[in-house]
Amino acid sequence: MIQCLQAILEAEMVRAYGIELRERVVGAIEGGMTARAAAARFSVAPSSAVKWHQQWRSEGSLEPARQGHPPGSKLDTHEAFILGLVLVDKDIALHEIAGRLLSEREVRACPATVWHFFAKRGLTHKKRQGTRPSKSVRTSKLDARTGLKVSSTSTRNG
Repeated sequence: MIQCLQAILEAEMVRAYGIELRERVVGAIEGGMTARAAAARFSVAPSSAVKWHQQWRSEGSLEPARQGHPPGSKLDTHEAFILGLVLVDKDIALHEIAGRLLSEREVRACPATVWHFFAKRGLTHKKRQGTRPSKSVRTSKLDARTGLKVSSTSTRNG
């Protein structure tokens, strides 16, 4: 089963065509073939043949572009602004930060992107500190003494 899953994952991973194939297709086009004819001859999409020929004419290279997302986050350049918002208002919510980024910096970011921004830096962004201990329901372990700090993640037991 693991081999089957690995085969499925490998089949879904897309790689760029090799330089040799690109050179042969562009060579055929330069030799007088149409892009469609060259694409059919080498079993590639006509749009690929056209793009490779355009790249060859404009850049003089057939190197494939880097695939995947660029490293970093679109919020990295706005780090000082975001951290400044948190310093001014410690109770600011993630969606409020996203809204301020849009209104003041014209950067569209969802609250999850803002959360990843904080997580990447090892920062936590909690709106409230711990809650007060409940007098009617046990909110901490049995061995905890009354009056000690209670974490914000305490839950009702039983």
